[in-house]
Amino acid sequence: MENKITAPNARVDVADVLRGLAVMGIILLHSIEHFNFYSFPEQNPFEWMNFTDQAIWRGLFFTFSNKAYAVFALLFGFSFYIQDNNQQRRGKDFRLRFLWRLFLLFIIGQFNAAFFTGEILTMYAILGIILPIFCRMSNRTVAIFATILILQPVDWVKVIYALCNPDYVAGKGLASYYFGLAFEVQKNGTFLETVRMNLFEGQLANMTWALEHGRILQTPGLFLFGMLVGRKGLFLYSERNERLWLKALAISLICFFPIYGLNNMLPEFIERSAVLAPLQIILGSLSSLSFMVLLVTGLLLTFYRTKNRSFFMRFTSYGKMSLTNYLGQSFFGSLLFYHWGFELGRYLGITYSFLFGILFVLLQMVFCSWWLSRYKHGPFEGIWRYFTWIRSNKK
Repeated sequence: MENKITAPNARVDVADVLRGLAVMGIILLHSIEHFNFYSFPEQNPFEWMNFTDQAIWRGLFFTFSNKAYAVFALLFGFSFYIQDNNQQRRGKDFRLRFLWRLFLLFIIGQFNAAFFTGEILTMYAILGIILPIFCRMSNRTVAIFATILILQPVDWVKVIYALCNPDYVAGKGLASYYFGLAFEVQKNGTFLETVRMNLFEGQLANMTWALEHGRILQTPGLFLFGMLVGRKGLFLYSERNERLWLKALAISLICFFPIYGLNNMLPEFIERSAVLAPLQIILGSLSSLSFMVLLVTGLLLTFYRTKNRSFFMRFTSYGKMSLTNYLGQSFFGSLLFYHWGFELGRYLGITYSFLFGILFVLLQMVFCSWWLSRYKHGPFEGIWRYFTWIRSNKK
């Protein structure tokens, strides 16, 4: 049922490259969004920035929106497999330890949520429970259940119900309401008011958005697929795996364009929001996942076919410290863009915010390289690891 790890260094390297690129994409998106604080200057200092603003916004959202998080979720399941398999080799059961690890992640997520309304660690801590539940089941069972989750069954039920009930009108979602409350505090609140809001309305906004946009089901499905990637050793280079990734690349290309095009066409032919909204969530989720597979397969094939991997290896330290980098962007993003801090959103348009995001990522990469040249784990990675095994270390 499970493949043994025969070349851990190669696998960890490419996983860290993927993780680093995913975190980079997330931070660049958050930078142009002003970290979920959509406050921008009334006009740009230069006319040409109106064009670059639109090009950067649409380009980054097309490339990374919902895809970077999907890669992150896939690697979360993959990392669980690595840890679980290592403990099984030692004759130990990792499942209870992982539940403790998820509890620690929940606490870390609360710290992160105090600064940023778009945090995902709390959701990962809750939904990650699916991994120890399914980790002893067969590949076939895991794949079937993961596929069901990916296909958004709840939204299919909504579509069928709306079609069977022509008079049904869907209510408005709650996410926009909570994000509206959050915006007012981000715009006018003190530091303590912002923290209080983030820990209540901010988390409600984040969770309701995830529920209304299909991420609550998509995320655990990707956890399970990531675990399967680990079981089958698909990140290891082999001719067989290369053929599999080439097939995945071809299938993702074939699927993405018609699904993406159909999703954009739907509003022209379907007027009822009760039918249109869930259909767009289904198709939008599937098109994003198709593009995510395209990105992952493209990077894997390039990584394994490139003799000089020095450019890619620069992202390994960044990927190894993904938790620290993610927490860092939340604190500094809040400090730099919210009212309690420097409120740079009043001065930085999308183009300048994009350049800020690039600079921020580069500074993080320099810090990661410096830190890992002196320590084995990143600051928050080390804390998480220490408390994960603290009871075991005392025995």
